Amino acid sequence: MRTVFVNGVYLPEDQAQISIFDRGFLFGDAVYEVTAVMNGKLVDFDAHMDRLARSMAELDMVRGYERSALLTIHKNLIKRNNLQEGLVYLQLTRGAADRDFDFSDLDVAPGLVLFTQAKSLEVNPLAARGQKIVLADDLRWGRSDIKTVQLLYASLMKTRAKRQGADDVWLCRDGKITEGSSNNAYIVTRHNEIITRALSTDILHGITRAAVLKIAELHQLKVIERAFSVDELKDAKEAFSTSASGFVNPVVTVDGADIGDGQPGQIASALRSSYVSASQAAAC
Repeated sequence: MRTVFVNGVYLPEDQAQISIFDRGFLFGDAVYEVTAVMNGKLVDFDAHMDRLARSMAELDMVRGYERSALLTIHKNLIKRNNLQEGLVYLQLTRGAADRDFDFSDLDVAPGLVLFTQAKSLEVNPLAARGQKIVLADDLRWGRSDIKTVQLLYASLMKTRAKRQGADDVWLCRDGKITEGSSNNAYIVTRHNEIITRALSTDILHGITRAAVLKIAELHQLKVIERAFSVDELKDAKEAFSTSASGFVNPVVTVDGADIGDGQPGQIASALRSSYVSASQAAAC
């Protein structure tokens, strides 16, 4: 049984409780981060904490935790659960108070929950065979750059994709791809150019995205940050996604049609290999 962290206390997962008045539960008034663990160490921890602080600021969350305290909690959970490879999930809420839309006069401590998930990250069958994706309209709220727990639409679309025999969904707005249900989206053109949507309120500012784009430049690959169309996707040489839990995952079909030759692309596979090596070297 896992040990989890709930509002200052480490305890067995079957004893974990939160208040029914927690605003994360009532309003989705919460932000989160998921940090990968490899060889018992945290990957890109500081970047995840930078994004956590940004998400909090965008939602006017003024109370949080010191980064050093969060690092200690992460490391304690890794040790207590003997986690060698997997994920640490962190969720920070505005706190618990009687239900009211207005939080302007709220004076309560934030809610903090963390838990671990054991998962194979380096060896991933999905990366080996490539993802099958389907497309859906992007009907999420307009601040996809804030990493909130409001993930219902993404959950609905990912579940629909699974029921259609696909692995994931990529979302479209005005004929252009925004991102996947829980990942950033890319294509590789026939000139070996990597195209991915520029940072804006339309997409999550992915931590793995930033790391992989730096690696692409080290590989002397041209990166173009702009929206790409559904037609460009279907005509691409390769496609792939990035995320903290999936690293770099090739995409081999979209709506049943092959991308390129229908096999994981060489560029995506090379970026994945380089990312894994760099992450292992830099983990804390």
